[in-house]
Amino acid sequence: MGQKKVIEKTEKELLEESKKMEEAMTKSAKKGAAAARKIGVGRIYVNFSYNNTILTATNKNGDVVAWISAGSMGFSGPKKATPFAASKMVAAVSEKLKKAGFSDIEVVLRGVGSARDASLKSLAGQGFNILSIKDVTPIPHNGPRAPKRRRV
Repeated sequence: MGQKKVIEKTEKELLEESKKMEEAMTKSAKKGAAAARKIGVGRIYVNFSYNNTILTATNKNGDVVAWISAGSMGFSGPKKATPFAASKMVAAVSEKLKKAGFSDIEVVLRGVGSARDASLKSLAGQGFNILSIKDVTPIPHNGPRAPKRRRV
């Protein structure tokens, strides 16, 4: 296969390369910390169903910062749609959001379920300023035309 060439660098080149790497790392660390502090206002979308509850936190642009579902917390079966599961989910996500720098939130609720009130109360209890609460549950408006009656 032939001999492989080994490139040997001088100490001067190695030092320059390590300085460049350190500068790049500090720049990326500063960007991450600055971006984390800048998220002041965000949205929390909570999707309720009879079987599960899903919570998604986004920034103002709609980029997902954190999400969690009752199933991922370890709840199984009908326990996923309980108010207790919703309050535990909010507590788990709020830690991530506080690290990201969230202070003011807009809450968007979708669906039916018993966990709606519990999730709102626990969000308020975590110390967030709730700017608005919006309910976007889909409501049918009589739907399509019914089929003809069957004649026998």
